Amino acid sequence: MTLSDKVLDGTVPHVDADSMNLPARKLRTTQRPPLTLHDRAMDDLRYIRETMERSGSFTHVSGLGVIAMGLAALTAAVVAWGTQELWVWLGVWLGAAVVSFAAATYLMDRKSRAEGMTLLTGPGRKFAWNVVPPLVVGAVLTLACVQAGAVRLLPGSWLMLYGAAVVAAGSHSVRPVPLMGVSFMAVGMAALLSPAAWGDGFMAAGFGGLHLLFGMVIWRRHGG
Repeated sequence: MTLSDKVLDGTVPHVDADSMNLPARKLRTTQRPPLTLHDRAMDDLRYIRETMERSGSFTHVSGLGVIAMGLAALTAAVVAWGTQELWVWLGVWLGAAVVSFAAATYLMDRKSRAEGMTLLTGPGRKFAWNVVPPLVVGAVLTLACVQAGAVRLLPGSWLMLYGAAVVAAGSHSVRPVPLMGVSFMAVGMAALLSPAAWGDGFMAAGFGGLHLLFGMVIWRRHGG
């Protein structure tokens, strides 16, 4: 009689795993518990928000911050006007630049947080990366011009490099921003082609007047 016949005949006893002291094995499952509707909706919203942040425009340029930069520049122009001492003149304008960028950064950060975002999220990071390189070039050029005795080139160079930075960053921002950058470049070009004595006047017109003008436009149209 074959083994299969014994099984059918019932002569082969039933072997119980407990009687043989064999450990019971648990079946492994690779299935995850299904997501709830709330969790799935939150994941979808998070994905949509991150996609919009990466591809959208940087709308957190603060109009009030730009106005503050203009006021700081006009104050510096009044103090620096007619100053004969080179280091005093440089200190006034560089100090105004530090104050201006600190105020603008603070107000942009406040505007971003009011909308539930950080300043360097998505387009904000692209905006910063386009602004920084021309400003670094401006800092190096300032040292080179001072060492070479070509200080008369600084007003026009500052205006043009700042304008180039704003134009580049404006490709990720609202429309008035790149227009402001082009205006700065035009004023800087005029300053480079004009007598050196007009430098403070062009600085006041550019860093003061253009900042006030475009700051008002940005504030009225985009807030902050």
